[in-house]
Amino acid sequence: MSLINHTASNLIDELRSGAVTPLDLLDALESRIAEIDPQVNALPTLCFERARNNAQALMKQAPAERGVLCGLPVAIKDLEPVAGVRTTWGSPIFEDFVPQASDCMVDVLESNGAIVYAKTNTPEFGAGANTFNEVFGQTLNPWNTAMSCAGSSGGSAVALATGMAWLATGSDLGGSLRNPASFCSIVGFRPSHGRIARGAAGPGAYPDTLGGMSYSPFGVVGPMARNVPDLALLFDAMIGHHPGDPLSMPRDAKNFKEAVDSGWVPKRVAFSPDFGITPVDPEVAKITEQTARIFEQLGATVEYAHPDFSDVQDIFQTNRAIGFYVGNKQLLEHKRDMLKPEVIWNIEKAREISMDDIARVENLLSAYIKRATEFFNEYDLLLSPATIVPPYPVEQRYVENCNGIEFSNYIEWLTIAYAITVTGFPAISLPAGFTNNGLPVGLQMCAGPRAEWELLSAASQLEQKLQLQPAVPIDPIVSTR
Repeated sequence: MSLINHTASNLIDELRSGAVTPLDLLDALESRIAEIDPQVNALPTLCFERARNNAQALMKQAPAERGVLCGLPVAIKDLEPVAGVRTTWGSPIFEDFVPQASDCMVDVLESNGAIVYAKTNTPEFGAGANTFNEVFGQTLNPWNTAMSCAGSSGGSAVALATGMAWLATGSDLGGSLRNPASFCSIVGFRPSHGRIARGAAGPGAYPDTLGGMSYSPFGVVGPMARNVPDLALLFDAMIGHHPGDPLSMPRDAKNFKEAVDSGWVPKRVAFSPDFGITPVDPEVAKITEQTARIFEQLGATVEYAHPDFSDVQDIFQTNRAIGFYVGNKQLLEHKRDMLKPEVIWNIEKAREISMDDIARVENLLSAYIKRATEFFNEYDLLLSPATIVPPYPVEQRYVENCNGIEFSNYIEWLTIAYAITVTGFPAISLPAGFTNNGLPVGLQMCAGPRAEWELLSAASQLEQKLQLQPAVPIDPIVSTR
């Protein structure tokens, strides 16, 4: 079997035994990327020379001393700087920027034995759930190259689905990690705040003109992989405190890789096709409910239920606008002609927000989280579609309507994802099946506060029952429609 088809977990065993080396893995990836990436455009920036230098330095240590990943290559989303590697944020404003230092998350990963070899494509500043930008162009869905791979972590999802990565990072505010996982039939995990450090690890990691680009009350970074055990492996390598992020949490005693083998299953599960706040494609609703009900075979009760999420638009849209204003105000004032219209809209929306609006939304948020917390006192898990539609044509900038309902802006179709974002609770997108047209559908699984261990365990049990894991990696299915 080709190295490309191995799981990350298998390769860790091979690395520790000496059966393969990090250099072998880099050779396999470089060959695969040369063959596949021209068809999908997922990895526009490669850094194999840096990767091989780091691999050779790591190989001077005994395998047991090489960290959690032991020299396994990892692809990094192009919103997180990597020292000495072109980092663009998908924006022509920064198309030639090369940071002097890495993001905190990258620092932690490399200290745990990760070898960074590529940056993955993203929409400009991660805005919009369709991966295209003026620097590198579109990233295409490998299940049908005429379709969107979603976003904003689309490059990472496509690289995983096509065998150009065993592990990759993503980030998530409005579902930016869960949406592409759903569209590409891979696994994406949004952890609790503080589990993974993020932000500038040192001077020169972020250009001064980005202002507070990393500011967001809801944004996190997280792991992406082809299956749940590999996802847990990467999560273990990403977590922990970093002095560059004072809000990051120290590692606790839990090994999240062990969660997938624990056998824990939920007793009471809630399913909702729409959370009572969004339209949903009927085929997506049917597939995800069928998948959710597999928990009944594992001994759980599955019921229709969801928290009261009725305030989500006011809370999320207001906070998102403030975040974009803080991070990008300088760019709007000095580089407006180089920003895409969706980013301009999000920045300008903040100018309509008053202090009274902020006070109102903060009060709504407190009540929202209280209701969600109480809900998870009754239910172990909340399940729903990860996205409300299957992959859509790539030339569409975003989904404008669903089931006859017109959306008021470019991110409203992501409501089912950011309803969970607002809680701050962990969530995962797990492959749930395929439409009649062969396009992937993802199941969103959510758990209560800091319940990553239980969520990963439950996702692993469901994944084993579904047996969809061998579906990737694939060669791209080239299509004009």
